[in-house]
Amino acid sequence: MSFADHPTLHPLNLGRTIEAHVPRKALRDWWNRVLYGPDAPLSDECIYVRPRDVIYGYAKDAGKRPLRRHESGRVVDGDWDLQRYSLESHLKLDSSRMHFVEGVPWEQTPLYDSLMRAISKGHTPDGCATREDVLARYAALDRVFEDVQRLGRLLTRAEMPEYFRREHGGILIHLGRDGTFLRASGGMHRFAIAKILDLPEIPAQLGVVHPQALYMNLLAPLRKSIHHRPGPVVS
Repeated sequence: MSFADHPTLHPLNLGRTIEAHVPRKALRDWWNRVLYGPDAPLSDECIYVRPRDVIYGYAKDAGKRPLRRHESGRVVDGDWDLQRYSLESHLKLDSSRMHFVEGVPWEQTPLYDSLMRAISKGHTPDGCATREDVLARYAALDRVFEDVQRLGRLLTRAEMPEYFRREHGGILIHLGRDGTFLRASGGMHRFAIAKILDLPEIPAQLGVVHPQALYMNLLAPLRKSIHHRPGPVVS
């Protein structure tokens, strides 16, 4: 075993390992296997979903459960999965469509205005503290769009130089009781790009799972990419 194979064990990644709650996640994985067997959800595991099937976001402000990344792989009962909003209209999605589909410069999108207002108030939205940061971020997103369009897919986290653990840091997707996907947390621009390009699937970081979805075996089919399934790839 090498640090390259398990970057969470590298001494230089100790802070990130703790910040990402990896020890707690490892314990959760063990307990999930005790409760649900060998096919139990794994924290930060990679699942594959079709972007066009993700039509809801998780309304974290509607209830008492934020359900963030560090809870990845948790099995959570209750009605949390009914706390949802439509992704038909979303600031980042709308601005991405304006830019990538209609050719509107980023500086003329509602998202740019929103970021600049936040920065003027001393905030650092998306890690941006200045106008130059914003422009650099969106120049990088333009390159991501070109790469995804050329490849016809999004890379998994394991294929990226900054790989840390499983699909940690990917597009976070919660799995509701009936298999409904609820997009949450970061990765909205990557998700928007996948939507715009109508990709047949995207890798995503598993969020929390409703127990009814487990009982109906709705998680298992999401664990294998269409590129590794028998039969033709259908888009």
